[in-house]
Amino acid sequence: RKEGWTIEKILLTHGHFDHTGAVDLLRKELGIPVLAHSRSREYLLDPRMNLSVFCGPPLVIKETASFDEGDVIMLSAALAISLRVLYTPGHTTDSVVLYSAAERAAFVGDTIFKGSLGDTRYPGGKRSDLLRSIGEKIFSLPEDTVLYSGHSEKTTVGVEKRRYGM
Repeated sequence: RKEGWTIEKILLTHGHFDHTGAVDLLRKELGIPVLAHSRSREYLLDPRMNLSVFCGPPLVIKETASFDEGDVIMLSAALAISLRVLYTPGHTTDSVVLYSAAERAAFVGDTIFKGSLGDTRYPGGKRSDLLRSIGEKIFSLPEDTVLYSGHSEKTTVGVEKRRYGM
């Protein structure tokens, strides 16, 4: 509100509690929809899968709309900006990257960070899927694409490709 921004949608990169904890509060306050990958239901509805049961009150997120690989999310307040959904399983089975070609930006959730890869030890995590997602989806984006992760400073595709010798 202070910045005058229009927030139209809550877009989830995956269903872990640390990415969804404020969803119901924000949805109620702003009166906006929540969107997540079609495979997110098991995470959003199961406190063990979303890990919230291990860290505090169990978290359940209901009433979400879904998106899938290749879908394009448009923003009516910024028609020049669209986000293409890239399905990137590995950290979780519902992980996605939201990519804006016009802005050369990708919101990568916990798939990759500056200097490290996403964690695969939680339910649904699988290292081989993560490496495939990074190699085929993220590292195929233009090298100057800025990667915004859930838990690190921003980086670029080019920096991370060189870090991993690709």
